This record gives sequence, structure tokens and C-alpha cells, in this order.
Amino acid sequence: MTDPALVKPTPPELMDDTGTGLDYGTKPTQMLGDITPNDRFFVRSHAPTPRIDADTWTLHIDGDGVREPLSYSYAQLRDDFPLISIVRTLECAGNRRVLFGEEVHHTFEGTQWGRGAISTAEWTGIRLRDLLAPADIADDARDVMPESLDEIRARRPLPLAKALADDTIVAIAMNGEPLPADHGFPARLVVSGWLGAASIKWLGRIEVSTQHLYTPWNTEDYVLISPEHAQEGPARGPAITEPALSSMIELPWPATLSSGTHVIRGRAFAGEGWVTAVEYRIDGGPWRPATITSPGSSGVWARWQFRWDAAPGDHVVRVRATDNRGTVQPEHTPWNELGYMHQSVLAHPVNVSST
Repeated sequence: MTDPALVKPTPPELMDDTGTGLDYGTKPTQMLGDITPNDRFFVRSHAPTPRIDADTWTLHIDGDGVREPLSYSYAQLRDDFPLISIVRTLECAGNRRVLFGEEVHHTFEGTQWGRGAISTAEWTGIRLRDLLAPADIADDARDVMPESLDEIRARRPLPLAKALADDTIVAIAMNGEPLPADHGFPARLVVSGWLGAASIKWLGRIEVSTQHLYTPWNTEDYVLISPEHAQEGPARGPAITEPALSSMIELPWPATLSSGTHVIRGRAFAGEGWVTAVEYRIDGGPWRPATITSPGSSGVWARWQFRWDAAPGDHVVRVRATDNRGTVQPEHTPWNELGYMHQSVLAHPVNVSST
């Protein structure tokens, strides 16, 4: 028997199986509070989870953008640097790809995500800039590229400014526990407000370069490819940074409710921004304000709710979010070849029974 691709269980009552054997979404009905428990945090991997011994693991920092290449052990990360904790939401850029395909009557390639490729955790670790500083960053450094120890060496560059941000960290703990294997043990990057692919798991190397760096993850994948997006150097389109503004209802799809009064809850996420308002609409009625119960912040989802006196019959519930930049969720998402950045207002089907 071969080892399974993942370590943690992915029971169907908690997780939605996308069919890849690597990628599992969190059921919206099981997200619970502001923080997603480790057992149901969504999993997105490009290769099976590597089994890494922390006692022999090393993180290398090198490249022509540093004057003093160096390495860190796990014990050094844990014991020799100030630790900080940040709550941040991670979302795959392909979240809701199946719903995007239904909207435009097209089946996109890639992981067939429903609504569950998004979760939030408290991450504890070291600011990346604190690890880079002893390597003496060159004055003309431009890009920083984390590299994974998985079998395909996943890697995606960051501009230096984002790498040095206060809330870009090398995490060694998740929700108060050492990183679970599937979520990057012994160390992973957490890049606040950006697509999940930027938060490389199973770190083994961080390259600092005086040149712009290109990999398959910012030239062929995780880029916007369409006639409206120009090719950028070797990339087929502009690389995605923050995910699109979106919202979801914490009900099954489709949902069934009994008639009467219900509290409808959900979440909204605005990437590097933050959600300032959420509205809902029942069938063809007017847009009404929902109550934001957890306002979130930059890089963190907001939670909201509203009370609905549901009459028997088939209904459609719509929700839209507004962020601090004045962006409002649109009715439709511009087409792109890989089905990324779906942001459309969802028409959530709900059947209300008479009993």
C-alpha cells in the first residue's frame, strides 16, 4: 500500500471532495465561528503532503538579492525570534469555479471547487522580514520567492515590499497547535490578503532576487488569461494577487428549510481590503441591509446575518458585499480561461416546506 496523499481525515460531513485526491473544501455549513478549526480547514495542494522531520529540516535563504546567504533550523525559528500571531483568511483563486462554469455555460479546467476553498486561522510565526534581515538584503533586490519541499517544488514570487510587510509571516503554528502536516509543517508562508497559492507550504528555500522571477505559478497558472488581459512578459496574463470580493450563505446548495422565521448567516471576504456592508435580497424583492456580526479586517473575512420570515415555496436568496474601496459585488464575472476570481452575486436556491 502507498501512503495516502493527505494526512488528516476528510470526512464527507465536514469536507467536500473535489475529486483530485488532494483538494478538499470546507462545507459552508461546518465553518462555525470566526476561526476555522484545523480538522475542517480547506486543503489545496499541488502534490501529496510530504512527511518532514523537523529535527533535520532546514530553511535556506539565498539568491543574488542577499549578501549573506544563511540557513535556519526549526529550533531557531521556534526559539530565537519574536513570535507574532495574526488571524488571516486564505482563499484559493479558483474558489467557486463550478459556479462560474454554470454561469457562463462552460466547464473550466482545474480543481472543481464549489464554495469551500476558503478558511480562516490564527497563524503564529516570525515576520519574514525578521528572517531576511540577517541575510543583508541588497539595495537592488526586487522579488522574493518561497519554494516548497513538495515533490513539484511549488513556488510563487512576491514583490519585495509585500515580503517585508508587517503581516507576511513564516508560520509554525495554526490555531495554537504546530502546523498540521497538510497545512505546511514544519513552516509555511502566510501572505495576508493574497490568493492562497502565495502562501507556500512546506518551506525549504526562500530566494531573494535582483530580477523579476517567473515560475509556472505566475505565468501559466494563477494568471488571468482572456482577450481583455494583455500578456505580461513570459506570463500569459497578469498574475493574480488578492482574490475577488465575494460572499456566501452558510446553507447547503440547494437548501431546504421549514416555513417560519430563520436566521440566515454567512461570510464575505475582500482580500487586502475589508467588508463594510452586506445586503440581501429575497426573490425579486428590494436589497436590504444584513447585520455584520464580526466585522473582520484587512485580510480577514466578515460574518453577517439576517432574519427571514420564510413562506412555503421555492425561493432564491441573493447576497452582495461592499468593501472599503467602494467595490460592490457584480451580477456577473468577466470570463477568463482558467475560471478564476469568481465574484458574481450568487442566486442561492432555497425550498421552504409548509411543515
